[in-house]
This record gives sequence, C-alpha cells and structure tokens, in this order.
Amino acid sequence: MELTIRRAVPSDYEAIAHHLGDPLVYPGTLQPPYPSLETWRKRLAEPAEGDFLLVALADGRFAGFAGLHAMGQGRRAHAMHLGLTVGGEFQRKGVGRALMKALLDLADMWLNVFRLELTVFADNERAIALYRRCGFEVEGTHRAYALRDGRYVDALSMARLKPKTPAV
Repeated sequence: MELTIRRAVPSDYEAIAHHLGDPLVYPGTLQPPYPSLETWRKRLAEPAEGDFLLVALADGRFAGFAGLHAMGQGRRAHAMHLGLTVGGEFQRKGVGRALMKALLDLADMWLNVFRLELTVFADNERAIALYRRCGFEVEGTHRAYALRDGRYVDALSMARLKPKTPAV
C-alpha cells in the first residue's frame, strides 16, 4: 500500500465529510453522524488561524484525517490540540502511525510546539496504545464526557511535552 500524507485542501471537503460519517469512525470522535458537507466546505475554505489539517491517502484513496489546532495566544501559545481519525478499512495498517509521525514532526521541528494535548475515549485501547508509543501520558479522566450511542462514556486527557532535541 502506497501511503501519502499531505495538507488538506478545500476540495477535500466531501471526502472528509464522508470519512467522518463512517460508522467505524464517528463513534471515536465528538462528531455526530451525518456530517454536514457545507460545514466542512467552509472549514477547509476558511481554516481557523493556526490549524494544520492533514489527510492520508492509501493508493490514492482517502484513508485518514488529522490535525493540530492552536490552543490560543499568550499563555497558551505553546500548546496545540491534536485530533486523528482513520477510516474503518484502513485501521491497523499503519495509517494512524503515519499521520501521527507527520503531526509530531510538524509540531516538534517546524512549529516549536512545547505541549500537545488530546482527548480520547477511555475504551479506545488501540488509539491509547498509539498515543503512549508516541510519548503521550494520561493526565486525567473525564467521567461521562460525551454521549455515544445513547450512553455517556469516559474520556482520557492525554498530553505530550516536546522531547529534548540534541544540540547541533
């Protein structure tokens, strides 16, 4: 499988909405089913300041979506929130790992982000394992964090501080 990671472009809006509507994807996100095409068209046409949205293509097919989102200015300028999803048929094939590698490289080597934060459902063991391998640690549990399939579920708050890089 040839995997390509690139910046999302406005014409990706239909693929992203379709991806986030996948029953194997949206339960792991805070996105509701049946995402709005118009919302994603606007979000990609007019991205928020400081957002970096990436897509993964496997043999030219949409396989995943990820992003870094600025936490603000001033005292929170050093932090970004990370989000990552992988399409159902592409899970367990290295897509999540490739997206994570691209996000970490962007944050560490180009944006000088000191703190990366994410929220993950407490029962998403595969995602939690990936995040731990990438240096994220659990900082807390949000009880009854979100409604999913008619039940309130817990989520973990995880974060990763920028590793020390060797001096040149």
